[in-house]
Amino acid sequence: MAWLRNPIGLGIAALLAIIVAASTFAIVPETEQAVIVRWEQPQGTVNRWKEGEALGQTGAGLMARIPFVDRLVWIDKRVLNLDLENQPVLSTDQQRLEVDAFARFRIVDPLRLVRAVGLSNGAELRVTNQLSPLFASALRSELGKVDFRALLSPERGQLMDNIQVGLQKFAKNYGVEIIDVRIKHADLPEGSPLQSALERMKNTRQQQALTIRSQGQRDALVIRAAADTEAAKIYSDAFNQDTAFYDFYRAMQSYRYTFGPDGAGKMPSGDTNMILTPDNSYLKQFENGGR
Repeated sequence: MAWLRNPIGLGIAALLAIIVAASTFAIVPETEQAVIVRWEQPQGTVNRWKEGEALGQTGAGLMARIPFVDRLVWIDKRVLNLDLENQPVLSTDQQRLEVDAFARFRIVDPLRLVRAVGLSNGAELRVTNQLSPLFASALRSELGKVDFRALLSPERGQLMDNIQVGLQKFAKNYGVEIIDVRIKHADLPEGSPLQSALERMKNTRQQQALTIRSQGQRDALVIRAAADTEAAKIYSDAFNQDTAFYDFYRAMQSYRYTFGPDGAGKMPSGDTNMILTPDNSYLKQFENGGR
């Protein structure tokens, strides 16, 4: 044991102990899952995500493994994002759209993930690259079943749910759970297609406005005709009760129309005279008190 009294020997022993300890023990953070790989075969998972688990009561912390045999592949335990930018979509009304969307997902089965995408670190990026074209396919498939107006209506929520279900069918093969899918915006492409679509929308709205206006005018004529008929009936019933008053009333209306300042037949300005004989029947209402 003389080598234990040698500082160099002590240093080498301490270094070997540190190397063995580093190869044996590891600290698993709360935000990470660790897949144990032995002889290039995944054996198990440490701190795997479980629904409803409380922070501080997970499998995170110090762990031991077989030194120089086992290695760890780190998998993110947090919610991750998958973004799609400017995806071309053709709707049922032949509108070419550019859609931006994103999905939020979590890795719930790290063993299945590393078997699907490889046993090295960076599996999150690789699964994102694998899911991106599948997400785009599910997006185009679902949006291709509806017209452009559906993206501006409450039906949009159901569309996103359908896209999530379609994407989950593929994501489960990677040990991934799709939490949510959202469409950020859906726009018509810039340039002449956009202008043509805007012109079609404008013409459609103008036609709708013209139809509504015509229907309103038709309804107004019907209502006015019915009101005039009812008014004439009321006048007829009222005047038939006193024919003398009716003659007087009609004569006053005629005088006002002929001589009054607001009548349609008022005299032109200047020295204009109207000559009538005293016995003219038109002036009978001025004779003998109108009798």
